[in-house]
Amino acid sequence: MKKFYISIITLIVLSSCGGDKKNSTESVIEKGDLKQLRTKRTEIVTQADALNKELELIDDAISKLDVNHKLALITTITAKDTIFNHYLELQANVQTKENIVLNAEYGGTLLQVYVTEGQKVTKGQTLAKIDDGGLSQQLSQLEIQANLAKTTFERQQNLWNQKIGSEIQYLQAKSSYEAQSKAVAQMRNQLSKTTIRAPFSGTIDDVISEKGSVVGPGTPIVRIVSLNNMYLEAEVPEKYVSSIKKGSDVIVDFPILGESLDTKISQAGNYINPGNRSFMIQINVPNKNGKIKPNLSGKIKIKDYTNPNSISVPLSIISENAEGEQYLYIAENATKEGDAVAKKIIIKTGKTQGNLIEVLEGVKDGDLIIKEGARSVKDGQKVTIIK
Repeated sequence: MKKFYISIITLIVLSSCGGDKKNSTESVIEKGDLKQLRTKRTEIVTQADALNKELELIDDAISKLDVNHKLALITTITAKDTIFNHYLELQANVQTKENIVLNAEYGGTLLQVYVTEGQKVTKGQTLAKIDDGGLSQQLSQLEIQANLAKTTFERQQNLWNQKIGSEIQYLQAKSSYEAQSKAVAQMRNQLSKTTIRAPFSGTIDDVISEKGSVVGPGTPIVRIVSLNNMYLEAEVPEKYVSSIKKGSDVIVDFPILGESLDTKISQAGNYINPGNRSFMIQINVPNKNGKIKPNLSGKIKIKDYTNPNSISVPLSIISENAEGEQYLYIAENATKEGDAVAKKIIIKTGKTQGNLIEVLEGVKDGDLIIKEGARSVKDGQKVTIIK
């Protein structure tokens, strides 16, 4: 076969250079006549086209007679209707709503700190005590006065119910009792500010102020953290505002911990940040083993698109022609021996996920899509499928 091609090339050279020396390629080039050069070129092209057609006929005849003729080897994948999911991948940070510093609400000496760092506490547990500066004694006096005012009011009320005494005496007793009761309630509220209690169950992360220190309103005392109510917070580009919402499925991956979990979006913001054109989302994160900590980084994959009847193929087998159309090859008329014909198919694609792309048009369920060898075959070429 190789010798045959060499003979053809020789024939072309001889036909262009030999014979009539006046019309040989060299002589035409030497003359430098543009018209003659173009005429000569047309003549050679015509000869080459005729020879190519003859070559195709000979190749076809050889392929039919040569039992040892080797076809292009390929592998195929069978097109199947499957569920295609597309995910938006983002970075997110772990947050907790129960991570606060408890500050003093009353000025005085810090008499006692009842907890240590790392200690678990329950909601309402006393954490620290500030000197009340005599408020408890004032409260005792007010309570005595309030009890007296109550007794006076009750007796005056009994007399008034029996139509004894004047209405003004009844109203004065009632007013005095109500005023004393409000004074006691106000003093109790003031006194409660000298005791710092846990607003929720959690762990003491830091004891900021020590026993004996002088504190004032706003002075930080302890930090309490709960790892039970964790969530991820992330910014989502505004173009996904219609596809990503509360309840969307999310896959969360913590590379540092080597753990992943399936969850859902618990809250999607309704405000678009004009600075970066994004909105915030929150994702609840169960923390059964306590490994997840505030500010831990995580990768999230949010499902923003699903096609229940989709055919997806590897990106690597798709090509594009000069018109910008995407295409791939399928193996048609496959025999039991694995022989088939490659056919070029123009396709329309959708979304991409990883190394797969969604095929919307052009390929149907059951088609044998050429995978290995997809870049080297041509339309109409005979191929052999490797099983």
